Amino acid sequence: DGDVLDTLLRLMTDKDSGLGLEDIKHLLMDFFTAGTDTTSSTLEWAMTELLRNPKKMANAKVELEQVLGKDNNALVQESDITKLPYLQAIIKETLRMHPPTVFLLPRKANEEVELYGYVVPKNAQIFVNLWAISRDPNTWENPDMFSPERFIGHDIDMKGQDFGLIPFGAGRRICPGLTLAYRMLNLMLGSLLHAFDWKLGDGLRPEDLDMNDKFGITIQKAQPLQVIPI
Repeated sequence: DGDVLDTLLRLMTDKDSGLGLEDIKHLLMDFFTAGTDTTSSTLEWAMTELLRNPKKMANAKVELEQVLGKDNNALVQESDITKLPYLQAIIKETLRMHPPTVFLLPRKANEEVELYGYVVPKNAQIFVNLWAISRDPNTWENPDMFSPERFIGHDIDMKGQDFGLIPFGAGRRICPGLTLAYRMLNLMLGSLLHAFDWKLGDGLRPEDLDMNDKFGITIQKAQPLQVIPI
């Protein structure tokens, strides 16, 4: 029972674990950094895509009003998420088009293996290119188009079973923060859309938004999004 920190503290008391207090501090800092940068960049990309596609933003606001009512002070609750399929589709489409990182964490081949005619030598370092997978026209129709509708009526999740959409990885070492990040993205984006209308400042038009990204630990917008709630 308990959370991740409880588990780490229990392991620290086990002399055979080799885990000390300083190790736990470093792990918690990793958790914090990985959880904040990736989530904030995804939220920024989602707002950017919705501002460039006002009809899709309007669809999301209609769905939110149907579930939450017309009170703009009402916040999305965790129990509301399953009632908001279009909002969930927006999150999935954002993660498809703008995965938090270009590559998953590297892996090492413990032995030589052949995959689809390609030989991966023993001890080779392997990178999974999330960006290329998400923009593959053999998997996605019109891959460069922001279209949350592609997920409506299709049971595509991000838990590592549908390999065309694996922003959190897959397998035993899938991102441990998947469920928390997905919940928080739905809660934050839904609440922002329901509480306010949004406009661009300085006479900027949606089609003028800079969609370039800058490479780093996470894929963030080269020019930060600046919007005004009304």
